Amino acid sequence: MRLSIKRPLLASAAVAVTVLAACASSPAAKNDMSFFVTSKNGGNGANLGGLAGADRLCQSLASAAGAGSRTWRAYLSAQATTDGAAAVNARDRIGRGPWRNANGVVIANDVAQLHGANNITKQTALTETGAVVNGRGDTPNQHDILTGSQPDGTAIAGSADTTCGNWTKNGEGAAMVGHHDRTGLDESAPAKSWNSSHQSRACGIDALKATGGDARLYCFATN
Repeated sequence: MRLSIKRPLLASAAVAVTVLAACASSPAAKNDMSFFVTSKNGGNGANLGGLAGADRLCQSLASAAGAGSRTWRAYLSAQATTDGAAAVNARDRIGRGPWRNANGVVIANDVAQLHGANNITKQTALTETGAVVNGRGDTPNQHDILTGSQPDGTAIAGSADTTCGNWTKNGEGAAMVGHHDRTGLDESAPAKSWNSSHQSRACGIDALKATGGDARLYCFATN
């Protein structure tokens, strides 16, 4: 009788372990993810279809990775326009934090830390699938991430285009980019900035690639 009781119990335990392991490796395990670098671009250079199109890209990639239950926003600023549209600050679009990458590592606890002493590095700025994005020294270099922002996460004032026409251009124009690997040509603050390093040459994908980019974005969960 003892053997007939123990065997079902052992079998049940084995099934339970198998189920837990399956859950841990399933897309649902990424529900804690609240930050990532896009694994691909939108397919049209810096023309993302405006902020709304960029947000859709973030949401789509997050959903494919099993984190679609959250609301995702692209870390992008938009400039004020001559027809009266107000500027939009990237820092105001992304929620309060904390934000974790696909491996559960916290990259910042709140908006202030994100724009101060954050934990964004090549090793932590992972894609939604948990992959490392190429940085300086890799082939190809893809460390330029579109932001259109100042170091504090606000839009850049003035008439100069720093957002590729508020993310609607794929030809002439320019966009401010950051370096996800915190590495550049020198040791200056801009070279090491994750969100405000330099302007792109133009807005097409070839121009973005020429300076070490691939039209990728930072995506943050707002909830």
